[in-house]
Amino acid sequence: MNSIKKYIAEFIGTFVLVLFACGTAAVVGCSAENGTGYLLTALAFGLVIVAMAYSIGNISGCHINPAVSIAMLVSGKMSVKDFIGYVIAQFAGATAGAAVLMAIVGKDSGLGANALYEGNIWLSILIEVILTFVFVIAILGVTSKESNGAVAGIVIGLSLTLVHILGISFTGTSVNPARSFGPALFVGGEALSNVWVFIVAPLVGGVLAALVYKFLSSKKED
Repeated sequence: MNSIKKYIAEFIGTFVLVLFACGTAAVVGCSAENGTGYLLTALAFGLVIVAMAYSIGNISGCHINPAVSIAMLVSGKMSVKDFIGYVIAQFAGATAGAAVLMAIVGKDSGLGANALYEGNIWLSILIEVILTFVFVIAILGVTSKESNGAVAGIVIGLSLTLVHILGISFTGTSVNPARSFGPALFVGGEALSNVWVFIVAPLVGGVLAALVYKFLSSKKED
């Protein structure tokens, strides 16, 4: 029963992330030339994490991102069973969030879908791996001590805002396979055909962050 509650929490959190954060991107835009909209979108992603961290964090840990979950799996902080349950819930939540968003603003808004940087697959993968690495290693660091619990949500939210401030002008910033899949599914076209990039790259970035953090923290203990 506790696992089911965790999965429901992850569904809700990812639903809110896509509806509110991708919704903000769809409404105000992500163009680097449009500074206000650019920053509002970056803040929306960070603020959703803050809101969800302090509401469902004590239930599921508020991963709401397969890249975070895979890092926790590699770090030995969650079981394979829970990892699978979390990822299914996250993708389902993102899909539901995108469906509601499309009903509100329409498919032509773009739904905050990601896109390749200058049509370059490998450069887009590199960008997403780096952005995800920075985001996930910040999560691993701040959650490594229970004493950080009171501020962890704020730190993680600000870290997500940070990577969006840099990444929006390149790929729209994914760092989250579920967040990318939901909008792409309904937008279709190039967004859907290229969505694998925004699934694979964040997962690679999450695994790398977990391995590097495990190495760094073990050296510290020695």
